[in-house]
Amino acid sequence: MFVCNRSSFLSALTGIFFLALSTIGAFAGDKSKASSQFTVVATTSMIADAVRQIGGDQVKVKTLMGAGVDPHAYRQTRTDIVATSNADLVLWNGLYLEAQMEDFLLKLGKSKKVVAVAEDVPQNLLIGSKDYKGRYDPHLWMNPNLWSRVIVNIRDAMIEVRPEAKKIFFKNAKTYLEKVRDLSRYTTETLSSVPTESRVVLSSHDAFNYFGSAYGFEVIGIQGISTESEAGLKRIGELVDLLVKRKIRAVFVETSVSDRNIRALIEGAAAKGHEVKIGGELFSDAMGEPGTYEGTYIGMIDHNATTITRALGGIAPKQGMQDKLS
Repeated sequence: MFVCNRSSFLSALTGIFFLALSTIGAFAGDKSKASSQFTVVATTSMIADAVRQIGGDQVKVKTLMGAGVDPHAYRQTRTDIVATSNADLVLWNGLYLEAQMEDFLLKLGKSKKVVAVAEDVPQNLLIGSKDYKGRYDPHLWMNPNLWSRVIVNIRDAMIEVRPEAKKIFFKNAKTYLEKVRDLSRYTTETLSSVPTESRVVLSSHDAFNYFGSAYGFEVIGIQGISTESEAGLKRIGELVDLLVKRKIRAVFVETSVSDRNIRALIEGAAAKGHEVKIGGELFSDAMGEPGTYEGTYIGMIDHNATTITRALGGIAPKQGMQDKLS
């Protein structure tokens, strides 16, 4: 009996795709030239948001991973394969964020313009990975100043593919970068109001190391940088003891990661007579729902900074820096 699981099916389909790409490439190129449509496929919503801000009405954007999707575990679908084959430009984060898609994207880059937008950030600004030797923490968007460098890389990749729109892309990127600088000022000001002894962010996985480095917070993830790593009973027990010993009273859940381990911590601390509350839900590897303020990069970081500040005893407006948080 022939058995084909989803993984082997997609591998076979991907192989067929690359075999056929050289044949359909000429047709796709002719179609692209005949149309003024500039199409960009982005793996994550954070990258897609930057493309929209820079491209304006010059660009059509497709996001592979939407709200609540974990990029560490995501695999390309048949629809994704078709979308990337028809795109003028494919943008991904890199730094092993899209771990299950890396081989596919690297192969795709041999025949199309595919750019890992976070990998040109200087290595001295990156945080090393505890889970993967020779790799770096990919969650650069948690620091708006670092993410600004990625925005510039996105702009430059777009200009390379559509040079005739260079002036538009430069102007729009400048405006967007100014907004991100305003965001950085807000986050710095509000987070600095959190008492020093309370500056601990404990969440599901290590997505907040760049945040911690930028704002002086200790960051503790139950899992490692990748959500693919497992948190055992020993790890949970150690963190329960830490919560009790240091009298940490708030922990955070993430929109793209199961809250099972966080609930286990709260129950474990309660069994030892220490009350811990959920300080709020944070956006880690994905933004909020499309069409909402939290569904933009600025809204995502505004939400996180405001939520953390208020949960840990700092001062921040309830609805964030633009009075837009839901």
